[in-house]
Amino acid sequence: MGASWLQQVGVFDLETTGVDVETARIVSAHVGVLDDDGNVVEQLEWLADPGVEIPEGAAQVHGITTERARAEGRAAAEVVAEIIDALRGLFARGVPVTVYNAPYDFTVLDREARRHGIEPLAITGTVIDPLVIDKQVDRYRKGKRTLEAASAVYGIELLRAHDAGSDAIAAGRVALAIIRAHAALLPADPAELHRSQAMWSSEQAANFQAYMRRVRDPEFVARGSWPSY
Repeated sequence: MGASWLQQVGVFDLETTGVDVETARIVSAHVGVLDDDGNVVEQLEWLADPGVEIPEGAAQVHGITTERARAEGRAAAEVVAEIIDALRGLFARGVPVTVYNAPYDFTVLDREARRHGIEPLAITGTVIDPLVIDKQVDRYRKGKRTLEAASAVYGIELLRAHDAGSDAIAAGRVALAIIRAHAALLPADPAELHRSQAMWSSEQAANFQAYMRRVRDPEFVARGSWPSY
């Protein structure tokens, strides 16, 4: 798997004001490209003023306070438009885009686009979600499935967890490692891999939702499509 079409991988990550995709605002973002050895060959980064207070809990996670975002961040609408343009460019070039927990980031980006009157991103190329693939190919491994955990399993260095750039680059390197390590279990065609992940993601979300409704919250909703509508 892998060598013929996996010459480059795009990477994308957001840091936001919260976990609810309907209300979360983008605070920082990274879109880049890695070569097949995981080296960074392109990168764009943004800091946005989300237009709302950044909750203390979120600021403690990614390190960006309301004060810093207001002082240094650019207008949210401009940032959202540029992120979408950058991702459209990758899809247009045929570069697969890696996003760890893609339903979250793509859905937040979709909602932000609609909030600011921007045409939402159409996913017209291959998405690689290492979280979905990892759950599928190593489903019985115990422990967390965070990016930090996956990075440790696949021997990838994660320099600054919850920094958009570090997370995006680490996710891309994890994707390269997973696809190569489990080539025999994965479709060899990128379009088929994309379709398979979409199916696996929906199945995984449905199973998690059923579990959470059974043990914790009967109204819990898990999102599994990218983006969720």
